Amino acid sequence: MYPPELPPLPSLTRAECELIDRYLEVVDLIARINPARGDDTYRGLRAAQALVSRATELRDALDLMHRRGESQVHAATLARALRVLDGERRTQRVTLPPETVG
Repeated sequence: MYPPELPPLPSLTRAECELIDRYLEVVDLIARINPARGDDTYRGLRAAQALVSRATELRDALDLMHRRGESQVHAATLARALRVLDGERRTQRVTLPPETVG
């Protein structure tokens, strides 16, 4: 049995694709650093070290968009792309986990 087929990605410019990809990489790294969800310091340290270069790549993607005249972010379209790429689950790991009653 095959998993359900994902909806197609919306049409994006190459720069918008780069922005989405770099953004999700940064989110994934911050999730690994999140002390409320982590289990060891080494994993967080490695993620923090990688975050520097990924944040630079994210900045460069935004800079490229700006230089190309893409001055507006089409939030609804980019949000659709993030949802297709599992962005909701990935960004939830950045927040605090639900408090356990006990």
